[in-house]
Amino acid sequence: MQTLLGAKSVDWNQAWREMRTNGDSPARQPKFWDGRAPSFAKHVARTDYARNFLKIMKPRPDWSVLDMGCGGGTLALPLSDRVGSITAVDFSEKMISILREQCTARGIRNIRTLCARWEDDWRQAGIGIHDVAIASRSLVVEDLQGGIEKLDQAARKRVYIVTTVGDGPHDRNAYTALGRELKVGPDYIYNYNLLYQMGIYAKVDFIDQKIQDIYDTREEAVESVRWMFRDLTREEEDHFLEYMERHLLCRGGRWMLDYARRVRWAVLWWDKG
Repeated sequence: MQTLLGAKSVDWNQAWREMRTNGDSPARQPKFWDGRAPSFAKHVARTDYARNFLKIMKPRPDWSVLDMGCGGGTLALPLSDRVGSITAVDFSEKMISILREQCTARGIRNIRTLCARWEDDWRQAGIGIHDVAIASRSLVVEDLQGGIEKLDQAARKRVYIVTTVGDGPHDRNAYTALGRELKVGPDYIYNYNLLYQMGIYAKVDFIDQKIQDIYDTREEAVESVRWMFRDLTREEEDHFLEYMERHLLCRGGRWMLDYARRVRWAVLWWDKG
């Protein structure tokens, strides 16, 4: 892995801010994730993302783990029987509620849940120090360096960050149908180069997914694409619904798009000390 030309002279934290401002990946507020929580948690549980991440992570039974931005337990739940303890943190109360319900239903007792933000004082929030700290597709902040520093300080042994490569989860086909340009936000290379600038020499692995999502209702399937767009005009909304009508399939009472997408995630990780 090599840094971009001139990486040492670029302010990668500022470059991250500028790309986020101009891209189609805004920082979402808790209300947004509270609304998406039930369908999102159900959807990610059906994918092979967690299994592929755990192959890279190779968890150990004596580890204590921080899962920052845990969602409904995408990683925390399958990790629970492979590590000693987990502190699962998210700023969406609904996501935390779903995780707690799953812990109760499965009899899981080694996951501690907290509702907190990246921007909070982690000491006051009671997040604490762990052997391993993970930010799985959750390091979506204005101050990337500040977020990395917090995560690094919360780990004794190892840190993992999972972030986008290229288009990430966005559906370029849908953007084209609406006549919109997909303005991709900053991807993993910004994280990698900033880490390098901070004196952290991260290793990089990749998770490749072929996604053809399945949803229980037509509304869930439509919303799984609609979230990508901000401020649709009435004309764009009509085009969007026409696009979904053309590409939605119903099989066995479940809904899906009639095409698959390939999504790649970068896993950046480093050992401490």
